[in-house]
Amino acid sequence: MSELTAHLDVPLDRAAPAAARRAVTAVLAGWGFRDADWLDAAAVVVSELVTNAVRHGGGCLALHLESHDERVIVSVADGSSVVPRRRAPDDGGGRGLALIEALSENWSVENYRGGKRVLVELVRCPRGAAA
Repeated sequence: MSELTAHLDVPLDRAAPAAARRAVTAVLAGWGFRDADWLDAAAVVVSELVTNAVRHGGGCLALHLESHDERVIVSVADGSSVVPRRRAPDDGGGRGLALIEALSENWSVENYRGGKRVLVELVRCPRGAAA
């Protein structure tokens, strides 16, 4: 079984979600993931995780990717220990966890360096799948 990892420190500002999306898409494509729809879904998950960390987390923001063959785990750590929870959607948001749940196999939260880390296992995608 092959394992690939990438760690990115992400600036804690409004540009962070877009920067994280671009970086993760490039890394995953470099690892051989080619399915455009799957890469788009991965980018949405990353964007939601980073957006939540910027809005609600604080502290340093760290993004980590792991690939174990066709299994990819994305995690985002921030300085807040407050666990994300679903809330009713409104004009200010509330759709992020529903999107993450729809685009992933599962997600979890763990304590991490005085804050938390949200881990998301993406739906499997074979490497080299056609675009």
